[in-house]
Amino acid sequence: MDARALRWYFDFVSPFAYLQWPRIRALRQARAVTLVPILFAAVLDARGQKGPAEIPGKREFTYRHVLWQARRAGVPLRFPPAHPFNPLPALRLAIAAGCGEAAVDAVFDWIWAQGHAADDPAALRPLAERLGLDEQAPASAPVKAALRANTEAALAAGVFGVPTLALGPHLFWGNDAHDFALAVLDDPGLLDEPEMRRLAALPVGAARRP
Repeated sequence: MDARALRWYFDFVSPFAYLQWPRIRALRQARAVTLVPILFAAVLDARGQKGPAEIPGKREFTYRHVLWQARRAGVPLRFPPAHPFNPLPALRLAIAAGCGEAAVDAVFDWIWAQGHAADDPAALRPLAERLGLDEQAPASAPVKAALRANTEAALAAGVFGVPTLALGPHLFWGNDAHDFALAVLDDPGLLDEPEMRRLAALPVGAARRP
């Protein structure tokens, strides 16, 4: 992978991806950032993990924390009718629309700013029409194949969660890691500092039994 390449792996199901999206848009004003929609559920399955919304207690905390962060950042936020939801229709819609900034922005706005459902093609029909898409376009074989390829590429790159901003081979997971990523962009030698390198090879002292 090109050490200078920037890729943003995201899934519309993630409110943290929505919170990071304005910062990614700002970054794209100065740097080329490839937008890569992926299926978060497939990543969780591959890594043997649960999502925050699948853990009682953590689910409620996460939603409140997201709302607090949005208010602090001045980002409009209204949760969709149910969460987690099936994001496949929204992901395929964005890919069918070319996955440019305008299309991604429209989908995020539909789900997280306006609070609309996005878990089936019928719910997304008004948005698809606004984007000028044929009703069958998101369900086409090439679109489905593109989403699978994106997700496989994310797994091959080591992605374990969304959103993830990749700076070449280096992964920065979560909206709260955005400033860390910018610091490394400004000073690539940051990750080569002795303590950073030591942490990359830190031994495991104890492990839980499976």
